[in-house]
Amino acid sequence: MTEKDSILTISAHSLRRDFGTYTAVREINLELKRGEVLGFLGPNGAGKTTTMRMLTGNLAPSSGSVEICGIDLLDKPRNAKIHIGYLPETPPLYQELTVNEYLRLAAKLHRVSSIKIYSALDEVKLHCGLKDTGKHLIGSLSKGYKQRVGIAQAIIHDPDVIILDEPTIGLDPNQMREILSLIRELGTKHSVILSTHILPEVESVCDRVQIIHQGKTVFNDTLFGLKQKGISLEEMFAQLTLNNETLVNL
Repeated sequence: MTEKDSILTISAHSLRRDFGTYTAVREINLELKRGEVLGFLGPNGAGKTTTMRMLTGNLAPSSGSVEICGIDLLDKPRNAKIHIGYLPETPPLYQELTVNEYLRLAAKLHRVSSIKIYSALDEVKLHCGLKDTGKHLIGSLSKGYKQRVGIAQAIIHDPDVIILDEPTIGLDPNQMREILSLIRELGTKHSVILSTHILPEVESVCDRVQIIHQGKTVFNDTLFGLKQKGISLEEMFAQLTLNNETLVNL
């Protein structure tokens, strides 16, 4: 990895989010370098979506800081968000638009210059398997193809940081394989956070894993480091999220 590639694209420290008297996320630290794919895991209700919403500037933290490519997300949100591509669990799609219309809109919102929009559109459709769907209404597409459009809008501006929340949900096995291949490709020159409940996906595309439980980080290591411990990701996940006594002792 070159010096340029080793630059941090995400640096989040002591993130906390309170909803009234309930604390959903507490003291989360997360760092990611260019060319690194992070598997961000946790059981339902662990605080994953809340954390990702804070990392993308869609939810303000109660305390803590986030920098995207060295830009403070809270102080300069517009400048920081230029570097982020985000696919939430429910893709933000306009059902009444065609795929081409929607992706052109996404490109404009992400400040892609007018002279680059059409080339960006062609490239992203090719990457996401949407080459022949440009004139189709989004509302007429299958769930799997809608998911592809959601991924396309997240990467159309070639962001430094790509955050994907359950990107393969609703896809058939062949589509899943294609999307995971795309994520591996994206991970060679971007920073990618992948949140999923399908642990084999993480093992096939991620460099590092961060597991959170009850709003706190309980594991953060490379997959290589996990293998050296002689324990599978599935076993580690179960141990840290089901056994509260083990959690307290870590």
